[in-house]
Amino acid sequence: MKLRHSILGKFLLIIMIAVLFIPIVIPITSAIFYIPILTRDQGDTDDFYNGVDLEKMWHKEAALLGEADAREINNKLIEIKGKYPDATLFWVNNEGKTQKQLPVKEGIPQIWSSSFTVDFMKKSYDSDPFTTVAFIGGNKQKGFMVMQMPRDRMNAPIDELRSRYDFLYSVGLLGLFVIFIFLSWLFVYKLRKRLLYLQNAMAEKGPHGIPEPVPVGKKDEIGQLEHAFNRMIGQLKEGREREQEEEMLRRQLIANLSHDLRTPLTTLRGHVYSLKKDQLSEQGKESIEMIDRKITYIGQLLDNLLSYTLLSSGKYPYYPQKVDVLRNIRLIVASWYPVFEKEGFKVNIDLPEKKIEWTIDPGWFERIIDNLFQNIIRHTKEGRYVGISGFENDGQFTLMLEDHGQGLNKESTDKGAGIGLSIVSMMLKEMDLTWEIDSDRQGTKIMITNVKK
Repeated sequence: MKLRHSILGKFLLIIMIAVLFIPIVIPITSAIFYIPILTRDQGDTDDFYNGVDLEKMWHKEAALLGEADAREINNKLIEIKGKYPDATLFWVNNEGKTQKQLPVKEGIPQIWSSSFTVDFMKKSYDSDPFTTVAFIGGNKQKGFMVMQMPRDRMNAPIDELRSRYDFLYSVGLLGLFVIFIFLSWLFVYKLRKRLLYLQNAMAEKGPHGIPEPVPVGKKDEIGQLEHAFNRMIGQLKEGREREQEEEMLRRQLIANLSHDLRTPLTTLRGHVYSLKKDQLSEQGKESIEMIDRKITYIGQLLDNLLSYTLLSSGKYPYYPQKVDVLRNIRLIVASWYPVFEKEGFKVNIDLPEKKIEWTIDPGWFERIIDNLFQNIIRHTKEGRYVGISGFENDGQFTLMLEDHGQGLNKESTDKGAGIGLSIVSMMLKEMDLTWEIDSDRQGTKIMITNVKK
């Protein structure tokens, strides 16, 4: 990957800008304030902004008026006034009379006495306004002319800029810092936004339980990560499709095997029934009974296997309705009572005399209880006890089945792969029922509770 497309390259550029920021920003800031002033066209105005230059200019102009008459002196003052509009100009002739005033100003007498002249010169020295006096033609006999300039108007533009430079420079420098910080934040913000988008894409699952591919943005490291993520999504989808195909084949195989095995089992059951009618020894009768039980057991396993396949594929018929669960469980126990009695089980029923309604499929619920009762008869014969009870807790009703066997961990010749309990778990979950098993060597308790919504 090229460095210009890399996040590392962009980060190094930001670091380089940060290192060179101070050496570059000071000249730039200075240029922003100084260059427009320094490059301004000064023209031919011959403006002067300090006392020394103004005084030299004034004496020079006065010296050139040695042969001039009053009209020419007045014109010269008008010309200088045009160059320095903020200045006050006037001249006094050799008789001490005030002549042209630009503009007319109070405090200037028409006739100048010696004492007033001395006092005027003392007050004007190093004061505001700045005052300069020059003899006309350099000769005391022709009088003198005066120029007064407010000192706040004697600053050049560069001097005015210098007076406010500290504030403007600080503002400009701060502005460049803000721009640099903003660009750095923008860089990190865009990276974070892309990473968060990728994180959300990983968390959100599509219709098949797999995240959807994300559009690939730039050709940087995050772009490569997006490419890798999309490749992973593609591999996951291919694996999911293969898994679904294999699951479909497995279910079809189980369904076919279950169907194919039922025919020989039916035939074997018919032969067993015929043999029971013949005269057999006691050992033969026991063998026939054993064969009959095993055929029944295999038939039940095939039923469970087929039911499990249908449940896992979502094809097992489900018809939920409101059911009085206590009445339903009493009917189921009544149908099993002869079986328990034949096997010598003590049946203890302790159910409240009230109506408890659950929204369930009655057929599914009966299949669940049948599977649990079959487990009790098959694996807990030594306890010879089955209890059916119920209780309410915090508005939820719990149905409990109990036996006095040696627990689910006991080894048994009839113990299968647990398909029956898997069917129970799947059916309960589909009907929004929860169950809990408490099993030890003193017995097993299975509690079924409706999920409160």
